[in-house]
Amino acid sequence: MIISVTLSKPVKNIEEILGRPYQRIKIRASNNSNNTTYMAELFTQKQAFHEQKSAQELNEFIEKHGGKTFKNCVIRTESEEITILGNKKGETTRLVKKLESTAKPQNITWKNKKNYLIQEGNPVPFLVLLGVMTPEGKVINSKYDKFRQINRFLEFLNDILPEIMPQINDRPLRIADFGCGKSYLTFAVHYYLTEIKKIHVEIIGLDLKKEVIDWCNKITKELELKGLVFAIGNIEGYSYKNAPDIMITLHACDTATDFALEYAVKNDAKAILSVPCCQHEINQQLNKNNAESVFRPVLKYGILKERFSSLVTDALRAEYLENSGYNVQLLEFIDMEHTPKNILIRAVKARNAAKNGTNISEAEELISALKISPTIKKLL
Repeated sequence: MIISVTLSKPVKNIEEILGRPYQRIKIRASNNSNNTTYMAELFTQKQAFHEQKSAQELNEFIEKHGGKTFKNCVIRTESEEITILGNKKGETTRLVKKLESTAKPQNITWKNKKNYLIQEGNPVPFLVLLGVMTPEGKVINSKYDKFRQINRFLEFLNDILPEIMPQINDRPLRIADFGCGKSYLTFAVHYYLTEIKKIHVEIIGLDLKKEVIDWCNKITKELELKGLVFAIGNIEGYSYKNAPDIMITLHACDTATDFALEYAVKNDAKAILSVPCCQHEINQQLNKNNAESVFRPVLKYGILKERFSSLVTDALRAEYLENSGYNVQLLEFIDMEHTPKNILIRAVKARNAAKNGTNISEAEELISALKISPTIKKLL
């Protein structure tokens, strides 16, 4: 069975052939109503489009375009990697590479096996449909990092549930995911809370890309997921009918994280789980102020300056959240080897918390020393 297909290096007249100037196409196996289907993600330079194909349609697509419309086509099955290459003369070459067995040894012990909240072995519908699992429940090798990331995030969520749930009473637990993107984590949170924890939820995913939101709503409908919706909207100006109890942001770019944190604080969210991304604001401001003379050993090296800016940005966010009445932790999301964006801000609203002027005083001393003007200060 084909697990995935990647097509790249399109011909110059690709738009005439397929209707859009696609740069590459990624296709993954999914499972729907006990039949294997395939989800195709088609990328132009600035957009991504989604289609569903049957096994027969996929084979016909590969036959028509593999090595022809796209000069490079890589097909992965459970046992082989097949590469179809095309040249300028229209000739194709087919290369087959046998894959080593990925089966786990039968004598593995529970001591050495990771006890994930979502376990491998039993097919999880959303993971199968999103191409993380095979229809038999086996995690696809190339998606194991994503599988680990999902489980790690669920651990952070699970840890705060004992504090949050007593405050909910009999109504649904409300969660908002700002900048949800393809929504791996949104679907994971819904599955974990409803299927494993048996908690009644209302979850909304928000993103600016219409194609992504349409795709997520299609999957939601296909899997008949209750209490989960997706909408197009901007973090800065969006308002919910009911304020969220838990607010999630995963890699909201630059100051979008700050606006999400502001929304959570102003709407009295009980908890925040935020993985920031692309902290450009302070990085750019450090180019223009006099702090470089003091911090020159750090700021004169681009990579150190970038990391320094990220640390300062997230430290200030933590200080302003604490001053707003939250107990804050900065945690390692996943190992640095998998992504440099590995800091998670977890904030839980302290009951009857008073504002802590010490945090603001220390934050403003740092701001003054660096001569910066962070958005988080203006918002909180």
